[in-house]
Amino acid sequence: MKELLRAASVIARRDFTAVVLSRTFILFLIGPLVPIIIGMVFAGFTQKISSTDLRPVVGIAMAPADVGALERAHARLTERMGPQALPRLHAVPLGTPPRTQLARPDSDVVAILSGTVSRPVLTGKPEDLDRLQGDLSLIASAAQAEKVLHMVKVERQEVATSLGAQSQARLLIGRTGQIVIFFLTILLAGMILSNLVEEKTNKIIEILAAAVPVDAIFLGKLIAMLGMSFVGIAFWGATAFTIFMALKAPGTVLPDPAVGWPAFIALGILYFAMAYTLLGSLFLGIGAQAATVREVQTLNMPITMGQMMIFFFVSYTVDHMGSPLEVASVVFPFSSPFAMIARAAQDAALWPHLVAILWQGVWVALIIRIGVLLFRRHVLKSGGRWWKQLFRSSTG
Repeated sequence: MKELLRAASVIARRDFTAVVLSRTFILFLIGPLVPIIIGMVFAGFTQKISSTDLRPVVGIAMAPADVGALERAHARLTERMGPQALPRLHAVPLGTPPRTQLARPDSDVVAILSGTVSRPVLTGKPEDLDRLQGDLSLIASAAQAEKVLHMVKVERQEVATSLGAQSQARLLIGRTGQIVIFFLTILLAGMILSNLVEEKTNKIIEILAAAVPVDAIFLGKLIAMLGMSFVGIAFWGATAFTIFMALKAPGTVLPDPAVGWPAFIALGILYFAMAYTLLGSLFLGIGAQAATVREVQTLNMPITMGQMMIFFFVSYTVDHMGSPLEVASVVFPFSSPFAMIARAAQDAALWPHLVAILWQGVWVALIIRIGVLLFRRHVLKSGGRWWKQLFRSSTG
């Protein structure tokens, strides 16, 4: 056992340094940040466009008193409905008929409201009238009721906490934790396959099998890629935290998960390691059976789709704690990490996590054992053919 672990650590160091110290690793770290940066830039442009005042302008051809009443009503409604909810109002001369004003080349209004507040007349193209008639009716109604209808003042009673709001916030934290762990697992566990395909193509696996036990190759690769994943997660986590601290509004405080942030983050790391090891062991064991890249992709697809279905199942049970489906998602090993991180956000008890981690650890050992057997079977079989071919070519 000691020799096996020592050989596995040698393989792990070899794979870890080969990946982390390569020139392409920085691209791997920056790669997931590119769509985020593009999304932030796009959101900035979208916000700039949306903040540009593109509301239609309606001319008001009424007496000054009516114009003032409409403008005051417009201001009150805009305060409650938002600046983009209603068209803009602009006073125009009374002497010129609305049709004539709209026909001028320098006219900057799409329609003109004339008459009085109690009997307004809207002039414009049919499509503009359909779009503006309801809004202007609301403004005129509010202006006409100005003297008899006043806003009711609502008395405020502030509280420090709200259990309903806290429950919703913790549910959101649980869902977010599930999504983060799932996508990190899918993204990073798949790299094991690419590493395996490369070394199988170059016959490196067979050379390693001649020097160290096959079990050590399997464990070493799994440990190396898990360590590489933690390097990526540390970089992305630090970047996300820095961006959040730079962009958060003053006074913004994140709600606490039920177990507290330190325990929640620690449990998140453990559950990611469990989910990654389970999926990575499957990838290594089954992927070793493939002889070509196409076969690897074919074998990878059902595993990924199965994991997607498991994630959708767990996402459904996150707000049904204690239900039979939620308990089933906790017990099933491949969904247990995602179900338990949601529990950590909503339930302060820590002992279920100790039981869950032990339970998941048993399945990790079992899946690794099955993966090792599959891996060994293929490597020894293909290695035997490779050594025979090498011997024939050297003696031929």
